[in-house]
Amino acid sequence: MHIVDGALSMPVVAASSVLAVGGMALGLRALNVDRVPAAAMLSAAFFVASLVHVPVGPTSVHLIMSGPAGLILGWAAFPALFVGLLLQTLFFGFGGLTVLGVNTLNIALPAVMVGVLARPFLMSGNLRRTAIVGGLASAGAITSTALLVALDLWLSSQAFWAAAQVILVSHISIMVIEGAIGAALVSFLRQVKPELLMAPLRATADRKTRV
Repeated sequence: MHIVDGALSMPVVAASSVLAVGGMALGLRALNVDRVPAAAMLSAAFFVASLVHVPVGPTSVHLIMSGPAGLILGWAAFPALFVGLLLQTLFFGFGGLTVLGVNTLNIALPAVMVGVLARPFLMSGNLRRTAIVGGLASAGAITSTALLVALDLWLSSQAFWAAAQVILVSHISIMVIEGAIGAALVSFLRQVKPELLMAPLRATADRKTRV
């Protein structure tokens, strides 16, 4: 899911980088001291999970774990995932520095969006409903990331359309796996540490109170 240097057109790289900077700014504002340990843990989970690449045709597939990051951190998922991507680029050559903004946007933005949409339902209803919401959110995050990667390739050159289709199809299995992991993780957190799932909501409430 990492786009490499030189694969995309300059307008796509520039526009995505600008949007990624905006997301980072919002994420850093949302990243208070209490949430730093959770951000570090999820950044590490992303770093390790996405190191294992399985080649599929002209691309490769790997776990991302961005869904849980969005559910737990909200906008703070941007800096958490950015750190993981930066370290992968520097130490293992995954992706590239010029497309770091693109990769950050493609992975972090879907995570934030599913977190915004799903979080209100995580603490309502029974445990089964919580697991279903967590699973759908995690699967939705990886699906949206695959769509954004395919869109970036297509916008850069229509010659990449075949590769974009392969990316979408090859990630179906990852969507299922990430959905199952997200369901289990969210269900577990709901039982043993529900405050992690409520932290972004509390941060929003605190800002409104101070205003």
